[in-house]
Amino acid sequence: MRIDGGKALEVARRFAALLGAEDFTGAVELFAPPLRAAISSDSLRLAWGAEAAGRGGTRTIGEPEAGGPATDDLLRFRIPVACADGGFAVVTSVGADGLLHGLRLAAAQESAWQAPPYADPTRFTEREVVLGTGPLAVPGTLTLPVGAGPWPATVLLAGGGAFDRDETSGANKPLKDLAWGLATRQVAVLRFDKPSFAHPGRLPAGFTMTDEYLPPALAAVELLRRLPEVAADRVHLLGHSMGGKVAPRIAAADPSIAGLVLLAADAQPMHEAAVRVARHLAALAPGASADAAVAALTRQAELVASPELTPATPSELLPFGWSAACWLDLRDYDPVATAAGLTCPMLILQGGRDYQVTVADDLTRWQAALADRPGVAIRVHPDANHLFFPGSGPASPAEYARPGHVDPAVLDGIASWLAERARP
Repeated sequence: MRIDGGKALEVARRFAALLGAEDFTGAVELFAPPLRAAISSDSLRLAWGAEAAGRGGTRTIGEPEAGGPATDDLLRFRIPVACADGGFAVVTSVGADGLLHGLRLAAAQESAWQAPPYADPTRFTEREVVLGTGPLAVPGTLTLPVGAGPWPATVLLAGGGAFDRDETSGANKPLKDLAWGLATRQVAVLRFDKPSFAHPGRLPAGFTMTDEYLPPALAAVELLRRLPEVAADRVHLLGHSMGGKVAPRIAAADPSIAGLVLLAADAQPMHEAAVRVARHLAALAPGASADAAVAALTRQAELVASPELTPATPSELLPFGWSAACWLDLRDYDPVATAAGLTCPMLILQGGRDYQVTVADDLTRWQAALADRPGVAIRVHPDANHLFFPGSGPASPAEYARPGHVDPAVLDGIASWLAERARP
């Protein structure tokens, strides 16, 4: 279906007006079903309030600016938001169906991703691959060091959300930082688009975290093992955030995986963590609206924790509008207990400035179960935020809109740990 640019602009204007009126319920009604399943009105309210609070409060919402086609059937728009201390932008895409098919908060002026100083593109090559078969096969990028090898290897697992293979957010691509940095240091890397990114609107009912990660990750491990440039017995998993949370489950499904690197891997039950983070964001932008959003999310989280949650529970009663199947899968999975049942070595890293996954709420659980086990290294980077970008002072949502790179100390620590695993 051909997109009418004028009608798409009117949808973007209507969305901007709803944001300006802080009518988040009305704003979510413009979302296409996959986006509505990922972002609820309460989570949009909290994110908006925290972003504006971090910049001195919202002043005006500007006219949507057309950014050209996002895909063959989507038009991208950028909505500028002026604040007392600078501003930010809302980036979205409008489809021929008149609905929004993507949403992110971005810096007022975005710059393109630049390679980090620790990456040397002359020391590796990249090529496209496809993981899996059938309608949910996903594309990926294989990054190989120059030379014969065989090299140690790792599969990168992005965090929660519909992320591409680089975990792109504005100008930031933390997984691309890691892939290029590790390949420069003679580690083969394979990263892939998550099914929720590659196939929006086509995921089957009851799609879960397990469905999102296991098939492509296991296919990636198998592909690496078949390459002559890769040491088949030295294929690892490196997961960030939810990618770190699910990594033990993938390793349990394939015990020959050589080891795990977990970056800001959440261990607190997710429905509890959602309320904790919501309260943190509400404190940045206090008011009746924020309090109401936290109260609504708290009620939804209590339903997740109760025996009343069944596969038939409507998604609109649950946090983020995710399906009951998704929450049952998350609730029944204990990443720490699963990791404790593995024998492979692990490197667990945590940022000291991370408010999403924290030392107190998450890392302590990993430490209690694994700190005394041989082959497990646990390290805190005090100045790192959730993306392991260095900084100072309390981290805020506005910080993630600024361009940055994974801390070179984090990259060097991972590369050294993998090199140790590669030695006979």
